[in-house]
Amino acid sequence: MTTTPEEADWRAANRANWDERVPIHVAGPFYDLPGFVAGKDTLRDFELDEVGDVSGRTLLHLQCHIGLDTLSWARRGATVTGVDFSEPAMETAAGLAARIGVADARFVTADVYDAVQALDGQAFDVVYTGFGALCWLPDIERWARTVAELLAPGGFLYLAEFHPVADILAEDGRTVEGDYFRRAPVVEDAPGTYADTGAPMSASLTVEWQHGLGEVVSALAAAGLRLEFLHEHDHGHFRLPAGQRVPLVYTLRATKAG
Repeated sequence: MTTTPEEADWRAANRANWDERVPIHVAGPFYDLPGFVAGKDTLRDFELDEVGDVSGRTLLHLQCHIGLDTLSWARRGATVTGVDFSEPAMETAAGLAARIGVADARFVTADVYDAVQALDGQAFDVVYTGFGALCWLPDIERWARTVAELLAPGGFLYLAEFHPVADILAEDGRTVEGDYFRRAPVVEDAPGTYADTGAPMSASLTVEWQHGLGEVVSALAAAGLRLEFLHEHDHGHFRLPAGQRVPLVYTLRATKAG
């Protein structure tokens, strides 16, 4: 497919696709909901180290899907709010919060670009965005401005995301098969999800975008946030043979002036 849907169409297509993913992800082993309810953690060690103590802090998780990372932060003492454009995902997240006894967790159905209005202008100590989120957003500068509005003075954004270099590698982890500088929408029509590639889906159309590392950092700087660090990690979904390493994941922390 070579044509690009209009904004209303790609929003609707992506939302329908993610709505349909929810029951697949809930039922399958990838997210292991029984394990999570029993106490399994979904956060990586480097995330915990780089974010630090969240006890008593307000934390907003943008594009939170079914809320496992959100509630993992709640288990560490944060007062959490999750935002996602999928209503079934928010219903699932709220149900999980009740099951594990996190009574003050809040989950709001809204597009990330509408989060400021959906949250009535509330500002947060931490805005968190996890893996596989930015590719669903066409305008990274608008995202950065939204993040800045959602942060309280002195608060910070923590982003953990797949490295754009990894996104252009083939499944063998070493062959370059994509264009790092491609900015045209990537339109696909294929069933299944990363959690269950064989799952039948009726809403199979998706639209994604690539964002280079420089774009993301520059957008945050233009939004008035100060970059504290940008770390690149060589661990992700695959590992290369010894001596052959590329960045697979990156993390950054950017602060709003107090």
